[in-house]
Amino acid sequence: MPTVGLLTLEIYVPGVTSLKEKRGIVKALIARIRHEFNVSVAEVDDYDQLGHAVLAVAAVSASKDYVYGLLQQVAETVARWRLDAELVDYTIELL
Repeated sequence: MPTVGLLTLEIYVPGVTSLKEKRGIVKALIARIRHEFNVSVAEVDDYDQLGHAVLAVAAVSASKDYVYGLLQQVAETVARWRLDAELVDYTIELL
């Protein structure tokens, strides 16, 4: 039975002065996550709030342990990337 994992990332984007600037930072972060981990990523909340974004990352595998480990690795890596965005909190759900 396949396992679907969902990682929700709460991101703080300091110092932005416009939604256009925020979206540029968030778009680059989404592209980097997709490229590094081959997962699905989308901004899912707080579209119109300066300085805050919520991203959802999804992965599917036959192994629960693999999916959980992959999503944990995504969260830890995003927290270490010293980009224009800072990881505030995250949750992992297995469906």
